Parts: sequence; structure tokens; C-alpha cells
Amino acid sequence: MKIKSFIVPCLILTATASMTVSCEDMLTQDSDNVIYADNEHLIDATDTIYSVTGIINKLQNIADRTVLLGELRGDLVDVTSATSSDLRDVALFNVGDSNIYNSPKDYYSVINNCNYFLAKADTALKNNRNEKIFKKEYAAVKAYRAWTYLQLVINYGKVPFVTEPILSKADAEKTYPKKGIKEICDYFIQDIAPYADVDLPTYGSIRGGDSHLFFIPVYVVLGDLNLWAGNYKDAAWSYYKYIDFRTLNTGMNKGYWDQNEFSYRYPNDSYSDLFYDETYNSNSDIVSIIPMDSCEAEGNYSKLRELYNAQEANNYTVSIVPSTALFNLSESQKYCNYSTKGVVSYAPTDLEKHKSGDLRLYSSYYTYSRKIDKKTTLLQRIHKFSSRNVFIYRKTGIYLRMAEALNRAGFPRFAYEILSTGLNNASIQKDVLPYYPSDSLWIKSFNFPNTEYVTNTAENNQNTQGVHSRGSGYSQYNEYYKFPTDTTILDSLSQQAYQVEKVEDMIMDENALETSFEGYRFYDLMRVALRRNDPSYLSKRVYNRKGSENYNTMFGTIKSNLNDVSTWYLKWKGQIGY
Repeated sequence: MKIKSFIVPCLILTATASMTVSCEDMLTQDSDNVIYADNEHLIDATDTIYSVTGIINKLQNIADRTVLLGELRGDLVDVTSATSSDLRDVALFNVGDSNIYNSPKDYYSVINNCNYFLAKADTALKNNRNEKIFKKEYAAVKAYRAWTYLQLVINYGKVPFVTEPILSKADAEKTYPKKGIKEICDYFIQDIAPYADVDLPTYGSIRGGDSHLFFIPVYVVLGDLNLWAGNYKDAAWSYYKYIDFRTLNTGMNKGYWDQNEFSYRYPNDSYSDLFYDETYNSNSDIVSIIPMDSCEAEGNYSKLRELYNAQEANNYTVSIVPSTALFNLSESQKYCNYSTKGVVSYAPTDLEKHKSGDLRLYSSYYTYSRKIDKKTTLLQRIHKFSSRNVFIYRKTGIYLRMAEALNRAGFPRFAYEILSTGLNNASIQKDVLPYYPSDSLWIKSFNFPNTEYVTNTAENNQNTQGVHSRGSGYSQYNEYYKFPTDTTILDSLSQQAYQVEKVEDMIMDENALETSFEGYRFYDLMRVALRRNDPSYLSKRVYNRKGSENYNTMFGTIKSNLNDVSTWYLKWKGQIGY
């Protein structure tokens, strides 16, 4: 397929002499410092920072839609009367060619910049310490390209595939093959695997941001590619390798009722703090961000804060609100309190202001009244969108994807431990290994030392907890949150198949409770529906966005029949799409 219409509009040829900008200017619109005339090469150490930040500049153009396309088409959010027609059409699966969120060229702009860097960088070049200058940047750009192609293909289904830089009209006029999700994943698994252990670059603090977070870990991208491709053991191992490299525990941030306080009026909250910490350490939750500009006048400014939060810039209106389905899921959870005396109790189920059930929704979302123009107005704030930057990976999400992979690899009890107690070697030895004796060597290769991963109890606040405990109390003591077993199923293989499916449902619910609003939901539902060969797994949840009682209304409002897989993908001018 020819991709002239994708590439030519974003083809910018910049001479190397332009690479004289300061760190303050590196992420501005005019810093397209990766594309050069075809006779130029990246042969100097000073080229690295400018070429890579030029790619980051292009990533800024797809940052918002990475969240919006993944969230608005799911079941956890809804639109309002203030929502733009383009966003409303995204939510209703009615995206036309002119929709501002349907622009394949922005993805190909990133890809073309990556292709240029990978083709032109002198990977053998060394400094006076005999260190390869471009090694870290080369790995980072490989990861950028793989991640961007994955975003492109899961949104469009089949996409033109090009790995060489497009530097002329003639290049753009060539015919390129179209590849689907499995083919894209298979290619990039092989492409980036050799660079998985290469440290990513860091340039210190740039415009107040920790540049560690500007890069996407190769192991995490490798995990995603394997997860979409159905290579579940490889996916689980890739996620684990990154967790192990960073010694990332599941942390203690949570919304919770004090174990000795039973008034149930004002819950404690450290969960929302996660979204204000953009530092690089084992305790912070944010793994990767796309850094954005501080204000609209600077160039690439994220609109997410304005879409989710009422503020002066949007006349105190919001475009995206939690859906009825999210409220229902959150309130359906049983919050388990466990006292130091060993007494189990459960929070009431009829509390006001979203305090019933799981407390993560209460922690990340709240409404408040304010007088505006002498009129009392109800306003919304979502803590997850307080930064100017757009985060694309959190460590808790990586744990949940590892759980998804472990479960589908045939280890549902291993996956359940991530949800219930959290992982350390003691919990794996006690609750996982006895059930999979033939796979004991592989399971033991996942090393969570008891000195570094210490599970939380009512008596001791330690650094590791089950993900479900972030909002629902002490999950390991919760009689309503048990590992699924059907005593009527006698055949062991059938029992395991039953457990895998039920644990997968638990993981998807946990994804919703933990990562609502963040842009993962539609893709999570898509992955499971494709895996089960059951489009209704996705369609039923989307049609239930406003609650099961409004299923038929949503079915009529969304003109596309979501039981047809082809309707899940964007299309553009008959040139790209499923």
C-alpha cells in the first residue's frame, strides 16, 4: 500500500546545523531534530539528545489520543453536554475521516523519525572510554517505534508497514504491505528482544521533569507485544524482568477505613498521592510519561486536565465523567476490615459520596460545590489528571498485565496472588507451587525476596499488598474475594479452564478499579474478547455503560454493531483500517 498521504505531510528535512537549541527548547514544536537531509548521518555524541527529543516531540502529538481512544470507547466513562462532537463520535464508534482523533499520519511521523534514527545512527561509534555512544538511545528508539506501531495497529487493525525512513516523494509512492496485530507483534518481538537488557538513557532534569520517565522500558513493551500475540509465558517473564530490574513492589498507597474506626464517615487516602509523584524510584508508581508543555502557548499542550477537571479554562464544565457501570462496579465490592485482634468486619454498602465498596474511585474522583456567577455549581476533579504530562505506564498496571499473562499461561493461582496478597517468595511457596509441581522450576525463577517484598498484614504495614487491597481492604481475609473453584467440576483440566476464565474476569474488574480513566480499558476488553473469540465480551460491557437497565438505549445510540469485530477499529479514507 502507498503511504504518501501519511508520510509526506510530516516529512521535514532539517540540516544538522539546526541542532543548537538549549534543553529549554528541546520539546518545542520547532525541534524536529531527527530528520535530516539524506546525506547526513548521526555521527557525533551531541546528536543523541537532540535526535531522541525530536522523537519525543512527535510522541506529544499522539499523547492525548492514547488515553482518549482507549477510554471513551470502553465502559468506564461517559460524555456530557459539553463534550465536543469529535469526542462524542469516538464514544459512539462513529469516527469519520475528519475527526481530529483519527490521524494516522501522526503515528507515522513518530515511526518515520524512529526509522531515520535507526538507519543513520552509527552504532559502532565509541567515546574515549570505549563506550558505544548510541547504544542506550538506539534501544530507546527501538522501544518507541515498537510501542507506536502497537498503538497504531490496535486502533486500526491493519496498517501499512514500513521500517525504512521515507525521505522523498518517490519513497512515499512505493507500495508497502499491510500487517495485522499478530504480524506486528511477531516482528517487533524479534526486533527489540536483543535490547531488553540495555539501560535506557537519562538526561537529568529537563524542564522540571525527570528524564528517566521519558522512555519506555524495552521489557514492558516486549511484555505487551507478547501479551497481544498470545505468548503468555514470555509476556509474564518480560513484565517480571522489568519489575525485578527496578525492585518494584506493589506499594502501600490505598484508600482505606482505619481498622479501629467504624464510623465510616471519612476514609483515609494515600492512593491519590500516586498521581502527583513523577520521580524515578522503587516507591513511585509512574513508569513512563510523554512530557508535555506547560501551557497552550508553548506548543504541545495536553487537554486531558481540561477534559476531566472543571476549571476556568473550560468554563468549569467537563467533557468526560465516570459511567454508571464504573459506579456500579466500584460499589459492588465488599470492603474488608481486619483488626489487630483478628476481627473481620465489612464496611456498609449504602454509604454516601461513593464511599461504598472499593475506595479507589472515591480517592481519585470527587465532586464539590462552588458558586460561579452567583450560581451554585457542582464541579468535578479527577486526581489522575493533575500533571501537564501524560503517563502511559504505571507499575501497578504492569503487575496486572503480568497477572493476565500468568493466568493465561495456565497459572491462575499465581495470578490471583497478585490480586489478593501480593507476591513474595513465601506466598509463592505456600499458595502457588503446590498446585503446579511440574512447572516448579519455572515458577521459582520468579524471585521476590522476602527481605524486599514484605506482604502487608493488619499488624504490620509493609511494602507489598494485593492490588485489590488498594481499595477494598484486606483481601486475603475477605470471604467475598476468594479464588474461584467449582466443586461440581471433577475433571482437573475442566476445573483449570474454569479457574482461568474466572480469574481473568477478576483481573479485568481489577483493571477497571485500578486504572479507570487512564486509557487502557477498551484495549483490555478487546484483548480478552479476541482471546476468547467472543465479541460479546466487549460489546455487552460497552452497551452497559449507562447501566444494564439502559442496555437497549445504548445499543440504539451506538450505530455500529459491536458484535462485529471490524467495527472496533478506526478507518481512514479507505486507505487504512481493518
